[in-house]
Amino acid sequence: MSETVMIHVRFSPNGTVVEISERPQGISPQDWFDHLSANKPLVYQALAGGRGLFRIEREELETLRASVKASNAA
Repeated sequence: MSETVMIHVRFSPNGTVVEISERPQGISPQDWFDHLSANKPLVYQALAGGRGLFRIEREELETLRASVKASNAA
């Protein structure tokens, strides 16, 4: 059985991402959110109070981390 990771997101009043968990080093919170949203839109849940949550399997998360680092390195 695979482990599900919950990635918590906090937004500022203007809609930009202030904090997001599981973010790779060197990647801005907004870039990490944009990458997750583009690649896993169906696992995102909007919450009240300027918050949100992604539920992603651990293996998929590692793949997403590697791909965001590669796209930012280019």
